[in-house]
Amino acid sequence: MRFFDRLPLPLLVLALPSVLAAQDAGSFEVVIDTKVSAMMMFVGNEDKLYIVDKAQGNAEQIKGHSAWGSVWDMNTNKVDVMDIQTNTFCSSGMHMPNGSYSVFGGNSAVRIGGDKADGDNWDSILQDFDGSKAIRILSPCTSDEEFSDSKCQWYDDPQNPSLQMQAQRWYSTAEPLADGTIVLMGGFTGGGFILRLYPNPDPTIGASLTYEYFPNTQKKTPQNLQFLFKTSGLNAYPHAFLMASGKMFLQANLSSTLWDHATNQETPLQDMPNGVVRVYPGSGATAMLPMTPANNWTQTVLFCGGSDMDDRSWGNFSFPFINTWDYPASKDCQRITPEGSGQYEQDDDMAEGRTMGQFIILPTGQLLVVNGGLNGTAGYGRNNALTPEGQMPFDQSFASGPVLTPGLYDPNAPKGSRWSSAGFQASEIPRLYHSSAILLPDGAVMLAGSNPNLDVNTTDAVHFKTEYRGEKFYPAYFAAKTRPKPEGVPKVLGYGGDAFDVKVPASSYEGKGNDAAKSAQVNVVRPGWTTHGMNMGQRFLQLENTYTVANDGTITLHVAQMPPNANLFQPGPAFVFVVINGIPSKGTHVIIGSGQIEEQPLSARTVLPQSVLASDDAAGSASTNTDADSKDGDSSGSSSNVGKIAAIAGAVGALAIAIVGLFVCLMRRRNSKIRAGIAAGKANRKPTLNLGDAGYKVAGAEVYAAVAPRSPGFGGYSAPVGDGDSQVFLTHKGSDAWSHSQRDSSVSGWDAPVQGYGAGYGDYPPMHSPPAAPYGYSPSHSANPSYSDFHNPSQSPPPGARYGP
Repeated sequence: MRFFDRLPLPLLVLALPSVLAAQDAGSFEVVIDTKVSAMMMFVGNEDKLYIVDKAQGNAEQIKGHSAWGSVWDMNTNKVDVMDIQTNTFCSSGMHMPNGSYSVFGGNSAVRIGGDKADGDNWDSILQDFDGSKAIRILSPCTSDEEFSDSKCQWYDDPQNPSLQMQAQRWYSTAEPLADGTIVLMGGFTGGGFILRLYPNPDPTIGASLTYEYFPNTQKKTPQNLQFLFKTSGLNAYPHAFLMASGKMFLQANLSSTLWDHATNQETPLQDMPNGVVRVYPGSGATAMLPMTPANNWTQTVLFCGGSDMDDRSWGNFSFPFINTWDYPASKDCQRITPEGSGQYEQDDDMAEGRTMGQFIILPTGQLLVVNGGLNGTAGYGRNNALTPEGQMPFDQSFASGPVLTPGLYDPNAPKGSRWSSAGFQASEIPRLYHSSAILLPDGAVMLAGSNPNLDVNTTDAVHFKTEYRGEKFYPAYFAAKTRPKPEGVPKVLGYGGDAFDVKVPASSYEGKGNDAAKSAQVNVVRPGWTTHGMNMGQRFLQLENTYTVANDGTITLHVAQMPPNANLFQPGPAFVFVVINGIPSKGTHVIIGSGQIEEQPLSARTVLPQSVLASDDAAGSASTNTDADSKDGDSSGSSSNVGKIAAIAGAVGALAIAIVGLFVCLMRRRNSKIRAGIAAGKANRKPTLNLGDAGYKVAGAEVYAAVAPRSPGFGGYSAPVGDGDSQVFLTHKGSDAWSHSQRDSSVSGWDAPVQGYGAGYGDYPPMHSPPAAPYGYSPSHSANPSYSDFHNPSQSPPPGARYGP
């Protein structure tokens, strides 16, 4: 182990001044200790990045229990833990029109280690409540606001019926509509690797194959979503993108469809070519390509990577049926314009196969793919159908071969030359299952998380530890000597209406003013809400603009409002980047639309004045800046002060190193005490709850009623009936074990007595048909399975069966 790996992460900035000061474009830089492993992240504003983990035994404590939430102040570089009450394991999340964020669903209450909680829907040590129906809300605060104020904290109240979904949803998807209402779809009702038994007698077993709305202002009950029946087994975290028409493009298993949520009607599209599964646990990288005036804001979705394992190999709720870590991930890429041809188009392959890869749309309109592995799938377990517990070669990980070098995809490059990684360094940190990535306001990309383990494991005994290091990746534009510093970017953008002017001083760009103006773009980027290789809600839209170039080199951009169609880019928070000569400014936080959940006001498409050029000698006057200056970028915005901290650290480097020993001693003593407290247990501890203020108002929705403080068993509260009690992938013995599941044999897409689909869908794709001869697997039902529970040599795959290379 390297010396620096042994340092507490908060000391890295002090102990490594020379390293921090030497970062270059194409490089990585560890900037924070996230304090909880970053399974989920979202950027709240120009100041704050929020991090959410599952409920597990993180050493960081809050209110007497392990924390599973934190926030990074990008101005001060400080990370604070935050209290979340319900288990957010594998939740979904989305922005609200007013800039708030909501996190939906998750797992039942568990104890440290992932097994069933010691109480009814609550664990006395971890102090997590059942999260399978939970809705948590956060209104991001700025650096200037008092962090301890209740308005800056999570509002997560397991007793408030207004903060409960109607259905249990674990691994669900959230996608907003044009009025800001969020559609919630799919998910598990209990633990599992994938959502099926094998053979698959009934798709409703263990599954929420429905959709519902938040806020549910129309008081609608969840409705069956036929697409989820059709894609049974491989439809956790289904991909969903709102289209210009108001319909949604959905993709899961090998199927694709256009879905009208208002009528619940579907128009099937072409199946995914080459048998590649893109949803969890195949987990390919997916994003909507930039919508620009040049392509008339056409909505095209790109899929890259995932896995083309055959249907049987995916296994069942408990585990895959092959040694996935030996099976290469796909490098295949496909494009589709759902409301265009509706056909997939073969795109350039990635340089290497990648599962759990993640697309980040950069301010320039290029896409960066990060994270993931060369082999296998997402997920983890103690064993699979072939390899017993204790013999798993990568511990509990179902993947191997971390991909450490990003790839850059240029959607406008000629076919055959769209991928490059030239000039990119490799990270030293594996990012596999439960890692995440997101675009930051300064234009860097934040990578964090990775924990393919049942709970926290930071020992050297495992290949892939629980990861707390958060690192920035600096794209190529960080090599610029200066970055644009736009003035006059509004805080609110409407759908159509009057133009606005943005000035770019000559001091913030280089080269001829006329050329710079012609290159200018004003790009609206929503980084999204990230988990499991997805950035739910991520979008990029370029605004129309013209320009006037003054003789002193000042560029005035005349910029249009958003196109007058809220389906293209739903209302809510985003960042505006001004790009000159391929160099983006720092992002300015804006709200798109009215800030309310309502039909958005629309105005006529903006009419812009003609462009005016200056004399040939008008030019930018930017002086040569340092690397730190280029990272800091626009002085009017907010971003991490890592460069400033590094400079300070260099000045006090000797002192920092002198105190490292003392801090290491104190941190070890503190962590030892925390671990001892966790190990000893707090079985007699009463829950300490922070229910916040009297209520919380979401824009356009009712005020959530205040509730009295509670403890387990208080007030008649009971958890939703769930199929799973554990983070461990549970085994299932058959339909009797799932007698409480809602089974509806009348659903047209599924004929319960027959393993096939009814009229309206046709047959399963051949690769995903149930086998003629059933696999003789009949595991026991156990909340804490061991290999012996469900392995019978006579029920194993045929001797000599080979999978993968």
